[in-house]
Amino acid sequence: MKVLEGFQKGVNLGGWLSQGTYDDEHLDTFISQEDIARIASWGADHVRVPVDYNIFETDEGELKTKGTELVDKAVAWCEKYGLNMVLDLHKTYGYSFYSGDGQIGFFDSEELQERFYRLWERLSQRYGKYSERVAFELLNEVNDKEYSDTWNKVAKKAVKLIRNYAPDTKILIGGYWNNSVDALKDLDMPFDGNIVYNFHCYDPFMFTHQGAYWVDEMPEDLRLPYPGDVRDYRQKAAETGLTRIQDYLDVPDSGFDSSYFVGRFINAAKLCEQRDVALYCGEYGVIDKADPEQVLRWYKDINSAFERFGIGRSAWNYKGKDFGLSDEHMAGVIDELVRYL
Repeated sequence: MKVLEGFQKGVNLGGWLSQGTYDDEHLDTFISQEDIARIASWGADHVRVPVDYNIFETDEGELKTKGTELVDKAVAWCEKYGLNMVLDLHKTYGYSFYSGDGQIGFFDSEELQERFYRLWERLSQRYGKYSERVAFELLNEVNDKEYSDTWNKVAKKAVKLIRNYAPDTKILIGGYWNNSVDALKDLDMPFDGNIVYNFHCYDPFMFTHQGAYWVDEMPEDLRLPYPGDVRDYRQKAAETGLTRIQDYLDVPDSGFDSSYFVGRFINAAKLCEQRDVALYCGEYGVIDKADPEQVLRWYKDINSAFERFGIGRSAWNYKGKDFGLSDEHMAGVIDELVRYL
């Protein structure tokens, strides 16, 4: 399978230019040059930088300079410390992976899709010259399978437009079900040799999101161990109504281990081999409610599968957002854990 060189071990900067506030104090202080230096010291080769349309333009479409100033700064910091960067459009006007953002209508509106193209046109004009070290991620986590055909069409048009200004830039494209690894098969064939298939992995979900307040049907007091007895997962799923989470069904009763992740990824790896496209996992991680030693074990197991298939990846998240690797919660294991990013 093709390997995405320079983007094998990364860390997300979620909560900075996306999923945070848009006031200058936050934008100017949440991530600093020292944070980039620390990530580089962990042995990472890149960062993934989620960005929202809000930092580049108003809701009315008027342009802002703040966003490009901050991304320029991130590009410079990454160059200084030898890191590459994925520029990930986490929210566009009319669509967000999180329904609570109130962004609707993108997949049914050519007008909103044109706005999306214009934003990527501006970004590719500015950052296409960094093709050796800056990759583009078109859009974070398409939710519904019903959008699959429309998303393929929108992605193709966006890629064609971007190629006018960034002919060699790597472009990451994910599928439905929040970038599920199981949705990659329904992506169109790669449009050129610099397309990368992108997925996210938070399996088993009831471990990585235990007690997550934003997940429907998730009890805030739910706690499950890793590795654990998968029968406990099945029982809790039935008790809570989380039976829509299917990532525990084919697991032996003994529980989870590295072979579980190999099983989750193997079909995607075969698909990418057939289509001659690289595979990248843009998000994976564990909520800060989980026991840190168990989080470490989870990272070891998923890393083993990433390494087996040569999958590039970026851990969620460097700081805060309930998943922070640099937060005090992880202090006892972080020095060992970063070996398994």
